[in-house]
Amino acid sequence: MADSKANIDHELDQLRQRLKQLWLERQNEVNSKWQRTLPWADYLVDRWEKAELLGFGKGSSIYDSSLVLGNVRVGEHTWIGPFTLLDGSGGLEIGSYCDISAGVQIYTHDTVRRVLSGKTRAIDHAPTKIGSRCYIGPNTVIAKGVTIGDGCVIGANSLVLKDIPAGYKAFGNPARVIGKVEIEGEDT
Repeated sequence: MADSKANIDHELDQLRQRLKQLWLERQNEVNSKWQRTLPWADYLVDRWEKAELLGFGKGSSIYDSSLVLGNVRVGEHTWIGPFTLLDGSGGLEIGSYCDISAGVQIYTHDTVRRVLSGKTRAIDHAPTKIGSRCYIGPNTVIAKGVTIGDGCVIGANSLVLKDIPAGYKAFGNPARVIGKVEIEGEDT
């Protein structure tokens, strides 16, 4: 019995050493190429393969640290940053050529009425849609049922509770439209 435990302990120690060596090799490789360090799983999981596995469009990527729930559809060449939450329990659609920054949370449900009713009411669901060519700034929260049109910019740390029309920029808590998006003097 003692020999068996000693063998298991030895095997676990060898595994820890191999995993540590793998981490060091991947960390050095990623840091030298892109000057960054990542959470452990992001060294092992290919962002583009994960996006393909989830049925996202060609050229899209999503970090392994992202949480994806329910029915989430993503277009082509969209980047989903680390530590994001994509709640598709009520249907979530994100267009092509978008950047969804680190820490963004996009919801298609809430439990407010359920909780206030003493859990006698159902969870509320509503589809949420983000158009193509949108930039969603870091740590933004987008509530259920919101539609953000094509070519929008949402500022960092915003709370989006209402629809944002195509071609506009918005920010704040709650987010409000502050003007049209312009690129090199042209409207989107």
